[in-house]
Amino acid sequence: MSTASKSLDAKRQRQIVTPEGVPLGVTLATRGSRLIALILDYVIMFVGLFLIALALLLVGINLGQLDALGTGAGEFLVVVFFIVLFLAFNGYFIFFEMGPRGATLGKRAVGIRVAARPQGQSGERLTAEAIIARNLLRQIEIFLPLTFFSTAGEAGSGPAWLVGSLWFAVFMLFPFFNRDALRAGDVVAGTWVVEAPRRKLAEALSLRQESEPAAEAAYRFGPEELEVYGEYELQSLERVLRDGDEETLAAVHAAIVRKIGWQAGSGDERAFLESFYTALRAKLEGDMRFGKRKADKHAEVDRGGPPLR
Repeated sequence: MSTASKSLDAKRQRQIVTPEGVPLGVTLATRGSRLIALILDYVIMFVGLFLIALALLLVGINLGQLDALGTGAGEFLVVVFFIVLFLAFNGYFIFFEMGPRGATLGKRAVGIRVAARPQGQSGERLTAEAIIARNLLRQIEIFLPLTFFSTAGEAGSGPAWLVGSLWFAVFMLFPFFNRDALRAGDVVAGTWVVEAPRRKLAEALSLRQESEPAAEAAYRFGPEELEVYGEYELQSLERVLRDGDEETLAAVHAAIVRKIGWQAGSGDERAFLESFYTALRAKLEGDMRFGKRKADKHAEVDRGGPPLR
Protein backbone atom coordinates (compact mmCIF):
# COMPACT_ATOMS: atom_id res chain seq x y z
CA MET A 1 0.00 0.00 0.00
CA SER A 2 1.36 3.43 -0.98
CA THR A 3 2.05 6.24 1.47
CA ALA A 4 -0.84 8.25 0.00
CA SER A 5 -3.25 5.34 0.47
CA LYS A 6 -2.12 4.87 4.07
CA SER A 7 -2.63 8.57 4.70
CA LEU A 8 -6.15 8.46 3.28
CA ASP A 9 -6.99 5.38 5.37
CA ALA A 10 -5.66 7.10 8.50
CA LYS A 11 -7.98 10.04 7.88
CA ARG A 12 -10.94 7.67 8.00
CA GLN A 13 -9.96 6.14 11.35
CA ARG A 14 -12.09 7.08 14.34
CA GLN A 15 -12.13 5.92 17.95
CA ILE A 16 -15.26 5.42 20.00
CA VAL A 17 -15.71 4.46 23.62
CA THR A 18 -18.26 1.74 24.30
CA PRO A 19 -20.79 2.09 27.17
CA GLU A 20 -18.42 -0.14 29.20
CA GLY A 21 -15.64 2.43 28.76
CA VAL A 22 -13.63 0.41 26.23
CA PRO A 23 -12.02 2.38 23.37
CA LEU A 24 -12.50 0.77 19.96
CA GLY A 25 -11.36 1.89 16.54
CA VAL A 26 -13.66 2.08 13.49
CA THR A 27 -13.00 2.98 9.86
CA LEU A 28 -15.43 5.25 8.06
CA ALA A 29 -16.75 3.99 4.75
CA THR A 30 -15.57 5.85 1.68
CA ARG A 31 -17.98 8.04 -0.26
CA GLY A 32 -17.44 5.83 -3.28
CA SER A 33 -18.42 2.64 -1.46
CA ARG A 34 -21.56 4.32 -0.13
CA LEU A 35 -22.53 5.42 -3.64
CA ILE A 36 -21.96 1.93 -5.03
CA ALA A 37 -24.06 0.46 -2.20
CA LEU A 38 -26.89 2.91 -2.94
CA ILE A 39 -26.84 2.07 -6.64
CA LEU A 40 -26.88 -1.66 -5.86
CA ASP A 41 -29.82 -1.19 -3.48
CA TYR A 42 -31.87 0.63 -6.09
CA VAL A 43 -30.99 -1.98 -8.72
CA ILE A 44 -32.19 -4.68 -6.33
CA MET A 45 -35.36 -2.73 -5.61
CA PHE A 46 -36.22 -2.09 -9.26
CA VAL A 47 -35.47 -5.67 -10.29
CA GLY A 48 -37.67 -6.89 -7.45
CA LEU A 49 -40.46 -4.49 -8.41
CA PHE A 50 -40.23 -5.59 -12.03
CA LEU A 51 -40.56 -9.25 -11.04
CA ILE A 52 -43.50 -8.48 -8.77
CA ALA A 53 -45.21 -6.47 -11.53
CA LEU A 54 -44.63 -9.34 -13.94
CA ALA A 55 -46.08 -11.83 -11.46
CA LEU A 56 -49.15 -9.65 -10.91
CA LEU A 57 -49.56 -9.29 -14.67
CA LEU A 58 -49.48 -13.07 -15.08
CA VAL A 59 -52.05 -13.42 -12.31
CA GLY A 60 -54.22 -10.86 -14.10
CA ILE A 61 -53.94 -12.79 -17.35
CA ASN A 62 -54.90 -16.01 -15.61
CA LEU A 63 -57.89 -14.30 -14.09
CA GLY A 64 -58.92 -12.93 -17.46
CA GLN A 65 -59.03 -9.38 -16.11
CA LEU A 66 -56.75 -7.55 -18.56
CA ASP A 67 -59.74 -6.35 -20.52
CA ALA A 68 -61.10 -4.53 -17.51
CA LEU A 69 -58.21 -3.43 -15.35
CA GLY A 70 -60.26 -0.65 -13.85
CA THR A 71 -62.63 -2.99 -12.07
CA GLY A 72 -62.69 -6.21 -10.12
CA ALA A 73 -59.58 -8.29 -9.65
CA GLY A 74 -57.56 -6.18 -12.09
CA GLU A 75 -58.11 -3.07 -10.02
CA PHE A 76 -57.19 -4.99 -6.90
CA LEU A 77 -53.90 -6.11 -8.50
CA VAL A 78 -53.07 -2.53 -9.41
CA VAL A 79 -53.70 -1.47 -5.81
CA VAL A 80 -51.48 -4.31 -4.59
CA PHE A 81 -48.65 -3.16 -6.86
CA PHE A 82 -48.83 0.43 -5.60
CA ILE A 83 -48.81 -0.82 -2.01
CA VAL A 84 -45.70 -2.87 -2.79
CA LEU A 85 -44.17 0.17 -4.48
CA PHE A 86 -44.80 2.30 -1.39
CA LEU A 87 -43.38 -0.33 0.95
CA ALA A 88 -40.30 -0.81 -1.23
CA PHE A 89 -39.31 2.84 -1.34
CA ASN A 90 -40.17 3.53 2.28
CA GLY A 91 -39.45 0.23 4.00
CA TYR A 92 -36.55 -1.46 2.20
CA PHE A 93 -33.76 0.57 3.82
CA ILE A 94 -35.48 0.70 7.22
CA PHE A 95 -36.14 -3.05 7.31
CA PHE A 96 -32.57 -4.12 6.52
CA GLU A 97 -30.78 -1.43 8.54
CA MET A 98 -32.84 -2.28 11.63
CA GLY A 99 -31.50 -5.84 11.48
CA PRO A 100 -28.49 -7.03 13.49
CA ARG A 101 -26.16 -6.34 10.55
CA GLY A 102 -27.27 -2.72 10.29
CA ALA A 103 -26.90 -2.89 6.52
CA THR A 104 -28.96 -3.20 3.36
CA LEU A 105 -28.12 -5.81 0.74
CA GLY A 106 -26.08 -3.23 -1.17
CA LYS A 107 -24.11 -2.25 1.93
CA ARG A 108 -23.43 -5.89 2.75
CA ALA A 109 -22.10 -6.45 -0.77
CA VAL A 110 -19.49 -3.70 -0.41
CA GLY A 111 -18.73 -4.41 3.25
CA ILE A 112 -20.16 -1.38 5.05
CA ARG A 113 -22.87 -0.82 7.65
CA VAL A 114 -24.74 1.87 9.56
CA ALA A 115 -23.57 2.57 13.12
CA ALA A 116 -24.52 5.02 15.83
CA ARG A 117 -22.27 8.06 15.83
CA PRO A 118 -20.83 8.85 19.28
CA GLN A 119 -22.25 11.97 20.82
CA GLY A 120 -19.23 13.32 22.70
CA GLN A 121 -16.80 10.56 23.69
CA SER A 122 -19.15 7.70 24.51
CA GLY A 123 -20.46 5.14 22.10
CA GLU A 124 -24.15 4.87 21.43
CA ARG A 125 -26.47 2.02 20.49
CA LEU A 126 -28.09 2.16 17.06
CA THR A 127 -31.81 2.64 17.64
CA ALA A 128 -34.87 2.10 15.49
CA GLU A 129 -35.67 5.81 15.77
CA ALA A 130 -32.29 6.72 14.26
CA ILE A 131 -32.74 4.28 11.37
CA ILE A 132 -36.22 5.61 10.60
CA ALA A 133 -35.06 9.22 10.78
CA ARG A 134 -32.06 8.77 8.47
CA ASN A 135 -34.17 7.00 5.85
CA LEU A 136 -37.15 9.34 5.95
CA LEU A 137 -34.69 12.14 5.15
CA ARG A 138 -33.82 10.27 1.96
CA GLN A 139 -37.28 11.13 0.66
CA ILE A 140 -36.41 14.80 1.03
CA GLU A 141 -32.90 14.41 -0.34
CA ILE A 142 -33.69 12.42 -3.47
CA PHE A 143 -37.38 12.22 -4.24
CA LEU A 144 -38.63 15.69 -3.40
CA PRO A 145 -36.66 17.26 -6.30
CA LEU A 146 -38.55 14.90 -8.62
CA THR A 147 -41.73 16.83 -7.85
CA PHE A 148 -40.04 19.94 -9.28
CA PHE A 149 -38.83 18.06 -12.35
CA SER A 150 -42.32 16.65 -12.93
CA THR A 151 -43.51 20.14 -13.86
CA ALA A 152 -40.84 20.47 -16.57
CA GLY A 153 -43.37 19.95 -19.35
CA GLU A 154 -45.53 22.81 -18.16
CA ALA A 155 -45.22 26.44 -19.20
CA GLY A 156 -42.84 28.42 -17.06
CA SER A 157 -41.05 25.34 -15.79
CA GLY A 158 -37.60 26.99 -15.80
CA PRO A 159 -37.70 27.92 -12.09
CA ALA A 160 -38.86 24.39 -11.23
CA TRP A 161 -35.82 22.91 -13.01
CA LEU A 162 -33.51 25.37 -11.25
CA VAL A 163 -34.92 24.75 -7.78
CA GLY A 164 -34.98 20.97 -8.26
CA SER A 165 -31.41 20.88 -9.57
CA LEU A 166 -30.06 23.06 -6.76
CA TRP A 167 -31.94 21.04 -4.15
CA PHE A 168 -30.61 17.77 -5.52
CA ALA A 169 -27.04 19.09 -5.82
CA VAL A 170 -26.94 20.44 -2.26
CA PHE A 171 -27.92 17.13 -0.70
CA MET A 172 -25.83 14.98 -3.04
CA LEU A 173 -22.70 17.05 -2.35
CA PHE A 174 -23.36 17.30 1.38
CA PRO A 175 -21.04 14.34 2.27
CA PHE A 176 -18.11 16.13 0.59
CA PHE A 177 -18.30 19.09 2.95
CA ASN A 178 -17.80 17.31 6.28
CA ARG A 179 -14.91 15.15 7.47
CA ASP A 180 -17.08 12.14 8.36
CA ALA A 181 -18.80 11.97 4.92
CA LEU A 182 -22.21 12.34 6.56
CA ARG A 183 -25.32 12.84 4.49
CA ALA A 184 -28.13 14.99 5.88
CA GLY A 185 -29.95 11.92 7.19
CA ASP A 186 -26.86 10.91 9.18
CA VAL A 187 -26.62 14.37 10.74
CA VAL A 188 -30.26 14.32 11.84
CA ALA A 189 -30.24 10.70 13.05
CA GLY A 190 -26.81 10.71 14.73
CA THR A 191 -25.42 7.92 12.55
CA TRP A 192 -22.48 7.27 10.27
CA VAL A 193 -21.49 4.50 7.89
CA VAL A 194 -18.43 2.40 8.75
CA GLU A 195 -16.55 -0.45 7.17
CA ALA A 196 -17.71 -3.91 8.20
CA PRO A 197 -16.16 -6.62 6.00
CA ARG A 198 -18.31 -9.71 5.77
CA ARG A 199 -16.92 -12.59 7.81
CA LYS A 200 -18.37 -15.88 8.91
CA LEU A 201 -18.35 -16.65 12.60
CA ALA A 202 -16.88 -20.11 12.20
CA GLU A 203 -13.93 -19.09 10.01
CA ALA A 204 -13.17 -15.47 10.87
CA LEU A 205 -13.38 -15.16 14.64
CA SER A 206 -10.33 -17.28 15.43
CA LEU A 207 -7.13 -16.16 17.07
CA ARG A 208 -5.17 -19.30 16.19
CA GLN A 209 -3.98 -20.70 12.91
CA GLU A 210 -5.44 -24.09 12.05
CA SER A 211 -2.02 -25.67 12.45
CA GLU A 212 -1.58 -24.46 16.02
CA PRO A 213 -2.62 -26.80 18.82
CA ALA A 214 -5.49 -25.68 21.03
CA ALA A 215 -4.19 -24.63 24.43
CA GLU A 216 -6.06 -25.49 27.56
CA ALA A 217 -8.18 -22.57 28.74
CA ALA A 218 -6.78 -20.78 31.77
CA TYR A 219 -10.28 -19.94 33.03
CA ARG A 220 -13.61 -21.73 33.00
CA PHE A 221 -16.92 -19.96 32.45
CA GLY A 222 -20.43 -21.19 33.05
CA PRO A 223 -23.46 -20.66 30.79
CA GLU A 224 -24.76 -17.82 32.97
CA GLU A 225 -21.53 -15.84 32.47
CA LEU A 226 -21.48 -16.41 28.72
CA GLU A 227 -25.15 -15.48 28.24
CA VAL A 228 -24.46 -11.79 28.84
CA TYR A 229 -22.70 -11.23 25.51
CA GLY A 230 -23.46 -11.94 21.86
CA GLU A 231 -21.84 -11.98 18.44
CA TYR A 232 -21.16 -8.25 18.28
CA GLU A 233 -19.19 -8.35 21.54
CA LEU A 234 -17.31 -11.44 20.35
CA GLN A 235 -16.28 -9.59 17.20
CA SER A 236 -15.16 -6.57 19.25
CA LEU A 237 -13.19 -8.80 21.62
CA GLU A 238 -11.45 -10.44 18.68
CA ARG A 239 -10.36 -7.03 17.40
CA VAL A 240 -9.04 -6.03 20.82
CA LEU A 241 -7.01 -9.25 21.14
CA ARG A 242 -5.60 -8.87 17.65
CA ASP A 243 -4.53 -5.26 18.27
CA GLY A 244 -2.89 -6.25 21.55
CA ASP A 245 -2.89 -2.77 23.13
CA GLU A 246 -2.23 -3.29 26.85
CA GLU A 247 -4.39 -0.39 28.02
CA THR A 248 -7.32 -1.57 25.93
CA LEU A 249 -6.85 -5.15 27.14
CA ALA A 250 -6.96 -3.95 30.73
CA ALA A 251 -10.09 -1.85 30.09
CA VAL A 252 -11.90 -4.73 28.38
CA HIS A 253 -10.82 -7.14 31.12
CA ALA A 254 -12.23 -4.82 33.79
CA ALA A 255 -15.50 -4.37 31.87
CA ILE A 256 -16.08 -8.10 31.41
CA VAL A 257 -15.14 -8.96 34.99
CA ARG A 258 -17.58 -6.33 36.22
CA LYS A 259 -20.31 -7.52 33.84
CA ILE A 260 -20.14 -11.20 34.82
CA GLY A 261 -19.61 -10.51 38.52
CA TRP A 262 -16.13 -11.98 38.91
CA GLN A 263 -13.33 -10.94 41.23
CA ALA A 264 -10.24 -11.34 39.05
CA GLY A 265 -6.74 -10.09 39.71
CA SER A 266 -4.48 -8.13 37.40
CA GLY A 267 -1.48 -9.17 35.37
CA ASP A 268 -3.13 -11.96 33.39
CA GLU A 269 -5.63 -9.91 31.38
CA ARG A 270 -4.72 -11.49 28.04
CA ALA A 271 -5.02 -15.05 29.37
CA PHE A 272 -8.42 -14.19 30.87
CA LEU A 273 -9.68 -12.55 27.66
CA GLU A 274 -8.45 -15.35 25.41
CA SER A 275 -10.18 -17.91 27.62
CA PHE A 276 -13.39 -15.88 27.65
CA TYR A 277 -13.17 -15.40 23.88
CA THR A 278 -12.71 -19.13 23.28
CA ALA A 279 -15.59 -20.06 25.59
CA LEU A 280 -17.96 -17.43 24.18
CA ARG A 281 -17.13 -18.36 20.60
CA ALA A 282 -17.72 -22.07 21.31
CA LYS A 283 -21.08 -21.26 22.92
CA LEU A 284 -22.27 -19.03 20.08
CA GLU A 285 -21.21 -21.54 17.43
CA GLY A 286 -22.96 -24.30 19.36
CA ASP A 287 -26.13 -22.21 19.57
CA MET A 288 -25.94 -21.55 15.82
CA ARG A 289 -26.11 -25.27 15.12
CA PHE A 290 -29.52 -25.25 16.80
CA GLY A 291 -30.68 -22.17 14.91
CA LYS A 292 -30.24 -19.77 17.83
CA ARG A 293 -28.55 -16.38 17.42
CA LYS A 294 -27.76 -13.63 19.90
CA ALA A 295 -26.74 -10.52 17.99
CA ASP A 296 -25.43 -8.55 20.95
CA LYS A 297 -25.78 -8.13 24.69
CA HIS A 298 -29.00 -6.11 24.32
CA ALA A 299 -30.77 -8.73 22.20
CA GLU A 300 -32.77 -11.75 23.23
CA VAL A 301 -31.72 -15.05 21.70
CA ASP A 302 -33.07 -15.11 18.16
CA ARG A 303 -33.94 -18.46 16.62
CA GLY A 304 -32.97 -18.50 12.97
CA GLY A 305 -31.95 -14.82 12.82
CA PRO A 306 -29.64 -13.09 10.36
CA PRO A 307 -25.86 -13.60 10.30
CA LEU A 308 -23.21 -11.84 12.33
CA ARG A 309 -23.04 -8.14 11.80
